[in-house]
Amino acid sequence: LFNDWHAKFYLPGMIAVFIAGIIYITLRDRPGVVGLPPIEEYKDDYPEVIEGVNQDISISAKEIFVKYIFKNRLLWFIAIANIFVYLVRYGVLDWAPTYLKEVKSFSLEESGWAYFLYEWAGIPGTIIAGIVSDKWFKGKRAPVSIIYMVLVLISVVIYWKNPPENPLIDNIALVAIGFLIYGPVMLIGVQALDLVPKNAAGTAAGFTGLFGYLGGALTANIAMGYLIDNYGWGSSFWLLIIACILSIIFIGFTWTIENTNHNLKEMKNENM
Repeated sequence: LFNDWHAKFYLPGMIAVFIAGIIYITLRDRPGVVGLPPIEEYKDDYPEVIEGVNQDISISAKEIFVKYIFKNRLLWFIAIANIFVYLVRYGVLDWAPTYLKEVKSFSLEESGWAYFLYEWAGIPGTIIAGIVSDKWFKGKRAPVSIIYMVLVLISVVIYWKNPPENPLIDNIALVAIGFLIYGPVMLIGVQALDLVPKNAAGTAAGFTGLFGYLGGALTANIAMGYLIDNYGWGSSFWLLIIACILSIIFIGFTWTIENTNHNLKEMKNENM
């Protein structure tokens, strides 16, 4: 069972099942289930006032979707932005080993290490994005996502245009993309939760995630594969660049409203 390459599929799956079992046994749905107050009450950190968003526990799941998801213009903006963020994420990730080997003359081992560093760089990048959003931008998600995507765009261009004889620059660019791209991946999910009441939070997260995986991840494999086969690697990088720009535009649509909601919260706190 573990004597060949199949083990790399079995072992991670077994670890995931083990961790899922622990979570199933120990995790609770919300603090109230174990007699604790809501987290916003405990921390005295209530969510921002979102115009037209009220907690209504009496409505059905269908009404939640129609009222808070389907008719939520801002949620549509970040869901569409998520398509392009995921396109860049998987467009770089899934094609990195092939690109590095065919174009940049990396060995199989070198490509594997570059792939590994791309993923692990996302851990500090995600944590820092959250800290910057909470501390420097006072809970605003859009500006941090935009800054990250602008830097992703620059890193993608460097990754593309760097000559094959400079592997260090390729690795730095790839690590930079990995460090940066997971910030917007996380912040878009958080922003979706900010835009809806608690009883619609799971639906909002699933909605944006659906767009990201079905729209972005599939496009990254199908569209990029078609472009590479028919028009070369340059066309695939143009797709990534356009995706970066479109993600910035759609996230930008939410920035003004986010500022307005943040100002309403500050005014409310000052009057208390």
